[in-house]
Amino acid sequence: MLNLRPAVPSDAPLILQYIRELADYEREPEAAVATEADIHRYAFSEHPLVKVTMAEWDGQPAGFALWFLNFSTWEGKPGIYLEDLFVRPAFRGKGIGKALLQHLAALAVKEGWTRFVWQVLDWNTPAIEFYEAHGAKVMRPWLTCRVEGEALARLARGAD
Repeated sequence: MLNLRPAVPSDAPLILQYIRELADYEREPEAAVATEADIHRYAFSEHPLVKVTMAEWDGQPAGFALWFLNFSTWEGKPGIYLEDLFVRPAFRGKGIGKALLQHLAALAVKEGWTRFVWQVLDWNTPAIEFYEAHGAKVMRPWLTCRVEGEALARLARGAD
C-alpha cells in the first residue's frame, strides 16, 4: 500500500503543492513563495542542494519529506536536516509520517551519519507528541536564529 521513492523532476509541481499545503497548515500560506523553477534548480540540478522522498498510498500522492545534509563539527560527520515532512490529511493515521522518519533514519544509519534534526512549531502539539513518541528529543534550550530579507542584505554589506 505504501511506496516511498526518490522524487524525479516531473514531481516538481506536486512538491510545490505539498509545500503550499504545509504552509496553509502552519498558518503562513503567504510565506510559501517557492516556484517550480526553484524546485527544479535546487532538487534536480547537476548538484542538487536538497533531496525529496515522495510517499504514495495505493498509487495516490500522500506526502513527502524534503531534506538535506548538515554537518556536526563536534562529531566530524554529516547528518540529515529535515526541512519539511508533510502527509495530506486524508492519508494521516496510516503510518506514512512514521515510515518517512524511519526511512530517513535508516539512511542516516546506513551512511554513518550521526544526526537527524528538524524543527517543529511550538503550538503544533500533535506533531510534537508524534515526534517524541518516535524517539525525538525536543531541544528546548536551543533557539533558532534567522537572518533574512533586509537584515540579511545589511549583514552582507557589513552594516550594523
